[in-house]
Amino acid sequence: MTARAVAVVSGHVQGVGYRWFVRELASSAGLAGSARNLSDGRVEVVVEGPAEAVESVLDALDGPRAPGSVQRVDHHFEPVQGSTGFTTA
Repeated sequence: MTARAVAVVSGHVQGVGYRWFVRELASSAGLAGSARNLSDGRVEVVVEGPAEAVESVLDALDGPRAPGSVQRVDHHFEPVQGSTGFTTA
């Protein structure tokens, strides 16, 4: 089963390598998507691929390896869009 999740990560997550951390997680799990800085200091993460891998990445967003200081992760699921590749912005 394929899934797509959008997560918004709050805390001190900009300027600390957080988007590159997410890119590595997603690439290692074979997921497509993106990680981008939001103007309010949060980071938006989109991951799509095998449901188990999506769940694993969501769990790691505030895990012990996450750079910076994650205070909160809010996520929801969306319809799969068939994304490929991973971008950071």
